[in-house]
Amino acid sequence: MSYTYSVFKDETKLDISYVPARLIHRERELRLLEEFFSFIFKTPGKMTQRVIIAGAVGTGKTALAQRFGIDIMKKAEEHNLRFRYIHVNCREYRGSLFLILHHVVSAFHPNFPRRGFSSEEMLRILMQILDEQDVHVILTLDEFESLVERDGSEAVYKLTRLQETRLGMPQRLSMIFIVRSLKPLESLDPSSRSTLQSNIICLDAYTQEQLVDILNDRVKLAFKPFTVMEETVNLIAELASSEGGNARLAIELLWRAGKYADAEGFNIVTPECARKAASSIYVLAKKSDLAYLGLHEKLFLLGVARLFKESDRAYATLSELERAYMIVCEEYGETPHSHTQLWKYLQNLAAQGILKAKVSSQGQRGRKTLISLLGIPAEELDKTITQLLGRK
Repeated sequence: MSYTYSVFKDETKLDISYVPARLIHRERELRLLEEFFSFIFKTPGKMTQRVIIAGAVGTGKTALAQRFGIDIMKKAEEHNLRFRYIHVNCREYRGSLFLILHHVVSAFHPNFPRRGFSSEEMLRILMQILDEQDVHVILTLDEFESLVERDGSEAVYKLTRLQETRLGMPQRLSMIFIVRSLKPLESLDPSSRSTLQSNIICLDAYTQEQLVDILNDRVKLAFKPFTVMEETVNLIAELASSEGGNARLAIELLWRAGKYADAEGFNIVTPECARKAASSIYVLAKKSDLAYLGLHEKLFLLGVARLFKESDRAYATLSELERAYMIVCEEYGETPHSHTQLWKYLQNLAAQGILKAKVSSQGQRGRKTLISLLGIPAEELDKTITQLLGRK
């Protein structure tokens, strides 16, 4: 197939490893990190610091630490300070303190032998290298809980009490520990735990409004102008919000939606592209679940599917969906149920994660209920419900 047109300007800006220059809704936490480690420039070698960053999946923990690392490396260069920021994912090294330390040492000596040393010896070798090269380091241990689960209190004690064995010598190694939850740290002995929990930055899940801001920022970076509909961004934010405010999922859905637009030859990323993206990651509405719905719930959903398929919209009012349902009822020779009954159907379908209803205060006529279709493309839903109903 020959290449024609793409909605993307630079899709690498949606890669999981990309660290944006500006962390939207994490500015305060970034400033706090900078303040915790400001001593590096004021009194290098006089003290060290330990900070925990805690938050659920998709709250920006890794991006926060990496953005801080990039910024502090640049600042150290401006101050002519010999400094390194090193980021290690503990899970990639099976939670082994030895393998983690070997990776850090290899950052200074790439061909350092992997055998013949204990973790204590690797720690001493690392500090010797830092002394010889007069280097200060911030070591970030991402997914730190995997190290705690495997090597426990002893490993944490070795890391956090290191400077006590170097009395009178420069303090060179500060640390950032990234965890999803503080609960795994409760398994540590009191001595090890007390050395950790002094500076904690807890990241709350992003709200739907915050996800919209994050997505709009990535749209500007990754897509050509005017190729992503506002309703598409809002729908993706709603989908990610329903999954715990996961920004990583939101960005993944945005990228996939763009890919579906390119595959279909569209010059714009529609809400239907977003629904296809969501259905490719996780299934919110299975065919087997739809089969157990009542007749008029199926008729109502068929009306929903057709309205969204034909309009390229992300949201509709209940009155609009009620009209679409009435048309379907006429087609199938059924007497439409009441508005009150349709509201009950809506509540049931929302409880199953197929539809979502939210109250909007926009507009001059006051509050109204907006309904969106989640996680299943309107075209696929139309086809599935039609097959379940059978043609009359």
